[in-house]
Amino acid sequence: MASIKSIHIFAAHLKFKNMLVVQVKEGDNIERALKKYKRKFEKTKVLKELRNRQAFEKPSVINREARKKAVYVEQLKRTLTEI
Repeated sequence: MASIKSIHIFAAHLKFKNMLVVQVKEGDNIERALKKYKRKFEKTKVLKELRNRQAFEKPSVINREARKKAVYVEQLKRTLTEI
C-alpha cells in the first residue's frame, strides 16, 4: 500500500482563508501533483475575481451586458426551435 503525502500550498498574496491541499501518492509524478493543483486553483475562481477587480464596472453596465446576453441567447433558442 502506497503512503499518501500532502503537499500544502499557501498563496499569501491572494489572501486565501484556507490552503489548497493536494494529496500525492508515494511514487506519483510532480507534474501530476501540479496538474491537480491547477485544477483546484481554477475551481476556486480566485483569478477570475482578481481580473474583475482590476477595473471597476458600474452596476448599470453589468446589468446592460447581462440583458444583451439574455436577448442573444433567447434569439439563438428561437432560431433552433424554428428549424
